[in-house]
Amino acid sequence: MKQLQTHKKSLNTCLLMMIGAFLSVSVKAQSVYAPINQDYAHLIKRYEIKNGRFFNRLHTQIQPYSRKYIALMADSVSKNNGDLSLQDKFNLMYLKNDNWEWSESADNDAKKPFLRYFLDKKSDFYHYRDEDFEVHANPVIGLGGSIERGDVSATRYLNTRGAELRGMISKKVGFYTFFTDNQAIFPTYVNNEITRLNAVPNEGFYKREPGEEKVDFITARGYITFDVIKNISLQFGHDKNHVGPGYRSLALSDYSSNYLFLKLNTNVWKLNYQNIFGQLTAEVLNSDGLRPKKYFAMHHLSINLSKNFNIGLFETVMFARNDTVNTGGGSGNFDFNYLNPIIFYRSAEQQLGSPDNALLGMDFKWNFLKRFSLYGQLVIDEFVISEVRSGNGWWGNKQAGQIGLTYIDALGVNNLDLQGEVNIVRPYMYRHNFRYRNFTNYNQALAHPIGANFYEFIGIARYQPIPRLNLTAKLLYTRYGADANGSNWGKDIFTNQTFQQEFGNRIAQGIETNLIFADFNASYQLRHNMFLDLQATFRQESNELATTRNLIGSLTFRWNLPRRIYEF
Repeated sequence: MKQLQTHKKSLNTCLLMMIGAFLSVSVKAQSVYAPINQDYAHLIKRYEIKNGRFFNRLHTQIQPYSRKYIALMADSVSKNNGDLSLQDKFNLMYLKNDNWEWSESADNDAKKPFLRYFLDKKSDFYHYRDEDFEVHANPVIGLGGSIERGDVSATRYLNTRGAELRGMISKKVGFYTFFTDNQAIFPTYVNNEITRLNAVPNEGFYKREPGEEKVDFITARGYITFDVIKNISLQFGHDKNHVGPGYRSLALSDYSSNYLFLKLNTNVWKLNYQNIFGQLTAEVLNSDGLRPKKYFAMHHLSINLSKNFNIGLFETVMFARNDTVNTGGGSGNFDFNYLNPIIFYRSAEQQLGSPDNALLGMDFKWNFLKRFSLYGQLVIDEFVISEVRSGNGWWGNKQAGQIGLTYIDALGVNNLDLQGEVNIVRPYMYRHNFRYRNFTNYNQALAHPIGANFYEFIGIARYQPIPRLNLTAKLLYTRYGADANGSNWGKDIFTNQTFQQEFGNRIAQGIETNLIFADFNASYQLRHNMFLDLQATFRQESNELATTRNLIGSLTFRWNLPRRIYEF
């Protein structure tokens, strides 16, 4: 016990010393990040494609994006493109106003401020700015109701209230915090997932009275950020990350709960090098008490090989340490060998003699003809070339792949954007013999929400007929292999059971299940970051055992809140 306490004190002391050392440097003005939002991210990627070349220091396969570089991007596109549609001009002004403190051409002054001090900027409910301090404060509201039909007929609702705060101190240290209190009755398929995971997807901890469907949960994110030197920035706090150029990520997505991390981002020449050191929740226990922890470290190197072709290389390791026996149990301790930001983790593992779970991978993006973006991702959990060549379906052939294409202003129609994506994940990917080393956080996948052992086909059409109205249609088809009666055919990334069979494994083995998810959303922007959403969703899941259907219609008002997306 004394040794465990000593290790924890050492970790805390090390982190404090690192942060203190960085703060003691003459840091530069540092932007905070725009919250991860798929609709917001699509706008940024759209103008990257339309621009015909990558923007300096904005590597769009790594989210979240710096507000500073979003504003610089929007200023550049507005200045250098003379043939923009009314919708594009509106979108670019929206991005500039949303990040107005960094923009040279924002038009963010409100015509009629409220009580002199409120809403004098279109994007801020309240703001204050002087030489030493800057703050932007906004309410966060989400009110929605829905009707579900199909196997279950019921009414559903969502009630979200909170606040968002961001700013800078002495033009050197940025800060951000987001807090909401939420009550919801989710659609049946989401409720089933909450029961299975013992967690609200994307969130984590919740409260629910026995026999009731209503859940009560809190969302809280917050961090500080600053530039160590001109080309190196640091972020420390609770939030999420997304690594990959696609709609889905097979490496690190924003699907799971928020987690504590320290992130270093180095941007020089055509390179962007990112290091993330994170602390995750290893297991969710029903009893009160401190939840066990595990840790991960990730390196991602992004290289612009030309003005429109980018390739990324990454490695990730998931690990935990136990003082008495190294089996992945206990609360876990951080291994300081993984703080080295420039090593190969496989090399460190061999030196340590550790059984930690490491992933290697790459991603790429090619923007061409100012209309298209071809992208992809490859992730390797285990790879033995002789077993792959043999084609015998060895269970240890654990890889995942993605390929996708985005087509903007499709068929000559302004602001009609199409996207197609294929994701393939082999059985047993992301899991480990020890629960504390699988790629999960708070009982949720760190990569794809389906887990493993599936094919997925995604089609997305986005159309903006007028500046304030966005129409989005999605169709997702997934074929996966389900487990039954204690079997493990490779989908379940939480189990410590090794495999069902050593050879003869194939994708979607087990109980072959087909999942169809179709969604249409019409979103109207009433004022800056204030939206009214009308949405219809159809979901069907079928296999030889059963077929379930859900048809959901909803109307939602949201202010400074991205859409909640449960696409699984």
